[in-house]
Amino acid sequence: NISTRFSGTKEGPLTSLKESFSVKGTFLVSQAVAKSLLKQEDPRGAVVNIASISGRAGLPYVCHYGASKAGVMALTKTCATELARKGIRVNCVMPGLIETPLHEDIPKRKTQKVVDSTPLGRAGKPEEVAEVVAFLLSDKSSYMVGACVEVTGGYMM
Repeated sequence: NISTRFSGTKEGPLTSLKESFSVKGTFLVSQAVAKSLLKQEDPRGAVVNIASISGRAGLPYVCHYGASKAGVMALTKTCATELARKGIRVNCVMPGLIETPLHEDIPKRKTQKVVDSTPLGRAGKPEEVAEVVAFLLSDKSSYMVGACVEVTGGYMM
């Protein structure tokens, strides 16, 4: 028998937990984009999924979120394997702490702990994530397939 204590877990409806683990939205959008690209005479293009450093790092109190983002990373690599020879590159971005409305809902002491553990000493900006996404969608990343790129300011490296 193995007994594990999940600190900070809260009881809630199972449907809420199910949605937390879901990668359905990412799958459906990736599938729709791939189908559209494959209909072209010369099917070339790129898909960029958004995961999170939580999918790689095993951060406390967010096991449901981390598991779903790990699922996005696995989905990205599987899609990349299936689509690369057809001219479609699939990659993902793994943001760390980014200044978004979601960031505002996290207690200040927790975000400060992340900032203090980040070599750049700050949270990222949405534009910094967008620049990496734009790069992965461009021809400048033509040899990148199945990559999960961290945009974390060095957090968890």
